Amino acid sequence: MMHLRSFVLAGIAATLCAPVTLAASIPPEISADPPADTQFPASSVILHIPSHGVAINGLAYLPAGAGPHPVFVLLHGLPGNEKNLDLAQAVRRAGWIAVTFNYRGSWGSPGTFSFAGNLEDTAAVLAYLRDPKKAASLRLDPRRIVLGGHSLGGAITAAIAARDHDLRGAVLISAWDAAKTAAEPREKVIAMMADDMESLAGVTAQSMASDFEAHVSDLSFKSLADGLVGTPLLVLTSDDHNAEGDDALVASIRAKGGQRVTKTHVATDHVWSDRRIELQADVISWLKQLP
Repeated sequence: MMHLRSFVLAGIAATLCAPVTLAASIPPEISADPPADTQFPASSVILHIPSHGVAINGLAYLPAGAGPHPVFVLLHGLPGNEKNLDLAQAVRRAGWIAVTFNYRGSWGSPGTFSFAGNLEDTAAVLAYLRDPKKAASLRLDPRRIVLGGHSLGGAITAAIAARDHDLRGAVLISAWDAAKTAAEPREKVIAMMADDMESLAGVTAQSMASDFEAHVSDLSFKSLADGLVGTPLLVLTSDDHNAEGDDALVASIRAKGGQRVTKTHVATDHVWSDRRIELQADVISWLKQLP
């Protein structure tokens, strides 16, 4: 039988060793700032991105160094209260340019919010970043763009990645499968939209529900698996109502022969409230293994 003193010492040793093991799996960019570069310092650049007659608001977090740097475009959800800017900053510390933006009619971007507009705006952002002059001024590599999104942003990411095969990869974070919402009674869809329309311009809950019904097929995972078979994907699910749809998308891609999907489930809420470091670690570790 272990003596009390030995038992206590063993417990202390185990406690001391546990954080070391955990820390070993966390990329250093999570907790350490990169070296300064006086010639090409890290900076933030405001973007005004043309999209269908207006200029939507964006921001590029540029890392230090001459580049050209790979790019991680991060899409927010509906309406976008959680913008995951801590993830954007961590990705920048890992040497990537992180780009965030607000869809038309959201969070001060001009125009009227719409689900079709979300897709159009994302495509416009990618075209903007691929323009040779913009790529040169932002020190980015247009051949190494990864698209990522949370919730509605995850659905948009999947829809765009299914047809834009020049993307280097895609990241889905608790992504929303529109098909599941479409199965709900209209009254429930309207109530959901009413709860998610703050900061959105030119809409009512009823108009959002009608717009959603008209474009649900564009954001339904059932129709996207074929286009994602060859795309490197990171799918991160949480304990929310979206995990079932995300699991089905991954299963469908794999059943069609897709071998480039990494899936991880984390026991946290929809916005990853108590797993922010784990979220950053998962994304950065996956980005590092891309060619």
